[in-house]
Amino acid sequence: MVGNAGTPADAGEGASSSIYLPPFRIDVTIRPGVSHVASRNRVAAAVRATLEIAGAPGPASIGVVLSADSELAQLNAMHMGSSGATDVLSFPFFPPEAFPAHERGVVLQRDPWVAAALRQAFALPPGLRAHLGDIIVSVERAVAQAEEGRGGQTGDVRWSAVDELLLLAVHGTLHICGWDHAEPVEEAGMRAMERHVLAGLGHGEGRDGTHTV
Repeated sequence: MVGNAGTPADAGEGASSSIYLPPFRIDVTIRPGVSHVASRNRVAAAVRATLEIAGAPGPASIGVVLSADSELAQLNAMHMGSSGATDVLSFPFFPPEAFPAHERGVVLQRDPWVAAALRQAFALPPGLRAHLGDIIVSVERAVAQAEEGRGGQTGDVRWSAVDELLLLAVHGTLHICGWDHAEPVEEAGMRAMERHVLAGLGHGEGRDGTHTV
C-alpha cells in the first residue's frame, strides 16, 4: 500500500497530501469542486513510476494539482501566451540537462559548468529534497476527452476518465524530466515511455481504442 504522511488517502477537496514513494515525495492537491476521478495515491503512483523510468534524481519532490479548465486557461494565457484551456501544464524547476540524456532529435550541448552546478543542486543535506517542479492537470478536460472519444495519445480514443487522467499525469511528469514532443524522434520516445508506464500500472488502450484492463 502507498505510504502517506499523516493525511488520509482520500482527504477532502482542496486539501494537499504528501505521499512518500522513495526516493520521491509527491504532493497532490485537489482543487475545491473538482470531480473525484482517481485517488491521490493512484495519481502519485503514476507520477512516481514516470520519475523512475525517466531517471529523475532523488531524493526529490514534485507537485501535482488536480484542477479545472478555468485555472488551466488562466495559466495557459499567463505562461504560454495561448488562449483557452489545455489539459495539462508542467512547470519544471530544472533544465533538461539535469536528467539523463535521451534522443531529442537535436544536438544538445551540455556545458560542464552547468552540469556541475546541477549536481550540486541535488547534493542537499540529509532530509532535504530538491523540488523538481509542478504539474497542473484539468480533471474537467480529462473527463470530457475520455467520454467524447478525444483521449489517448492519438486524441481519438474513448476510454475511462481514470486512464485519461493518469496519461496526462504521466505526460506532464515527462515534461518535468526534460522530455518534449517538438521533434518527431523525441515525441516517439515520449509516447513509448507513456505506454510503458500505463501498462505497468495496468492501464492502456487496445488496438481498437478500447480499455485493455
